[in-house]
Amino acid sequence: MEVFDIMDLVYLVPVCAVIGLLFALYSFSVVKKEKVEDQKMIKIADAIHLGARVFLKSQYKAIAAFAIVVAIILAVLIAPINALCYLIGAALSMCAGYIGMTSATKANVRTTNAAKRGIAAAVKVSFASGSVMGMSVVGLGLLGLSALFIILVIVFGGFGDLTAVNAVVSAMASFGFGASSVALFARVGGGIFTKAADVGADLVGKVEAGIPEDDPRNPAVIADNVGDNVGDVAGTGADLFESYVGSIIAAMALGGAAALFAATTFGETLDALALILLPMFISAFGIIAAIIGTLFVRTSKNESSAIHKAFNTGTIIAIIVSLLGTYAFTSFLLYGNFTMITMGAGCLGMGIWFATIAGLVGGFAIGLITEYYTSFDYKPTKKIAESCQTGAATDIISGFAKGMESTIWPVLIISVAIFIAYNFAGMYGIGIAAVGMLSTLGISLAVDAYGPVADNAGGIAEMSHQDPKVREITDTLDAVGNTTAAIGKGFAIGSAALTGLALFSAYSLAVGIEAIDILNTSVFIGILIGGMLPFLFSALTMTAVGSAAEKVVVEVRNQFKNIKGLMEGTADPDYESTIKICTNSAIKKMIAPGVLAIVAPILVGLVLGPLALGGLLVGSLVSGFLLAITMANAGGAWDNAKKFVELGNYGGKGSEAHKAAVVGDTVGDPFKDTSGPSINILIKLMSMIALVFVPVILML
Repeated sequence: MEVFDIMDLVYLVPVCAVIGLLFALYSFSVVKKEKVEDQKMIKIADAIHLGARVFLKSQYKAIAAFAIVVAIILAVLIAPINALCYLIGAALSMCAGYIGMTSATKANVRTTNAAKRGIAAAVKVSFASGSVMGMSVVGLGLLGLSALFIILVIVFGGFGDLTAVNAVVSAMASFGFGASSVALFARVGGGIFTKAADVGADLVGKVEAGIPEDDPRNPAVIADNVGDNVGDVAGTGADLFESYVGSIIAAMALGGAAALFAATTFGETLDALALILLPMFISAFGIIAAIIGTLFVRTSKNESSAIHKAFNTGTIIAIIVSLLGTYAFTSFLLYGNFTMITMGAGCLGMGIWFATIAGLVGGFAIGLITEYYTSFDYKPTKKIAESCQTGAATDIISGFAKGMESTIWPVLIISVAIFIAYNFAGMYGIGIAAVGMLSTLGISLAVDAYGPVADNAGGIAEMSHQDPKVREITDTLDAVGNTTAAIGKGFAIGSAALTGLALFSAYSLAVGIEAIDILNTSVFIGILIGGMLPFLFSALTMTAVGSAAEKVVVEVRNQFKNIKGLMEGTADPDYESTIKICTNSAIKKMIAPGVLAIVAPILVGLVLGPLALGGLLVGSLVSGFLLAITMANAGGAWDNAKKFVELGNYGGKGSEAHKAAVVGDTVGDPFKDTSGPSINILIKLMSMIALVFVPVILML
């Protein structure tokens, strides 16, 4: 293949990214078309939007200050280009989160309004908002990566200079570092905010006062709704933004190593260059596939199963289209025999396509397993709901047990995906599998981000005293949203395992590690420290939620006690006080977990050496993957077990079983929305830091 052919194809990547952003803009127009005239609904929605915007502004100020310090360190210790890449990655991650938050806070009240006309209209609005988030993440991520890559390659020598291309890929690891560091702070900070408000609102409102969920008399309800947007939307957006770009960068780094090997061994310079570019091509076509898939998400039935079916239909179509496109790209770019080029078991060019299939199918399979363990349509969650009859303790025991049990199939699925990918395309294939798993992220994230919008819509319906039929529709959407959110977290965690392994492989190649020898004491110490870090990280984030929730509980109790007429509905609560408590707690408490994730790998690498750091990455990957799945699925199951009881089962709302279910749900809240999903970022962030700081570690 000629150089100019590859160049021509490269320029198609940012074009596809722009198409994704244009579709996001179109989806936002769909949201805006829904007109709302109910002034009470508008007032509540405006309060939620203002609270979310104020929090993100405060959070982003703190993150920006941190990012500038890190950029200076990178410029001094490594190179100015690394600092530039870091800042661009951080800025685009924050931008994606802000776009998602803005869309969600505009869509929640419109979803409530649409629910007056039926479930089809409500799904259309809420899913359109999710599409804004999904397409913004993939569009900004791929546009930033591809544009930066093209510009830097041209500046540093052009596509004909494979060494220059590889140097650019190495520098772009800092782009992923920027995205990951923002994602960790955004996910942890947003998670602390939303779960502190949620726990406080539920414990005092539902359990102690016996008032309904989202009752306007509860001072924490607005903070809870704000939290849905800053944690479950903006935080999730930043989380999956870094997963998306991290997988592409990891595969490009492995492709770069394979390309140099091929060029020096076989003289296949131009063909080998395609290995570097292929991850971007797969992602580019994935955007188009995701857009096509979203067009098939339609339903007019009120059953939650019908909504799940609509989402699954769109996702499956996106996967099929993506596989067809990847096959075409692979057969065009990687024609001929590429035996041994990928530095694993020998493979043909088409072996890379099979690696892509392994990733895509593996991601979808993990989603189905997550749905089974967290939806009340299936036995595990129903069993947890049944245990609520004997109290909160048995509810918690049952939920935690199911969370641990739910690790079995994801581990087996990821293992099979790794086995297939490696045997068909070596270590490069594992990187491609991660890219394949996230290639249709545009629709996967759209399904995930729809959930918080539906949750907010239900709250607005309750607080504005809409017809009970409206709340029934929003409750159905919310129940589905709980499951889709759990699926999204399972999907992100699964991709973290593949991306983390790919990043570890890239790090190993960079420092010359051929094998992890556990008989080496430094390596074993690194494994132990790495295995411990997800637990310490979870302890810090759980403690942060608990501490903030205590303050919210005290504040809500005081308002119930001291504001005359509040419980009678003749006086308004002070919503701003609880928002302020959650904001201040989240900003303060997100620092320690973030610093831990950044300092730990650098410190181990500097003190114990690159082999010990490799051990740390292995230990954190194994323990973090299992712990994240356990916490995310247990939390999702507890939440939907509560929803199942609230539908009238085992005594329904207000029963002893319901009180037990609420306690289980509050325990599960930080599991599924703070600690669990943050661990997958921790895994990749530490691997990315190790890769970026290789020059510093090797100097010592």
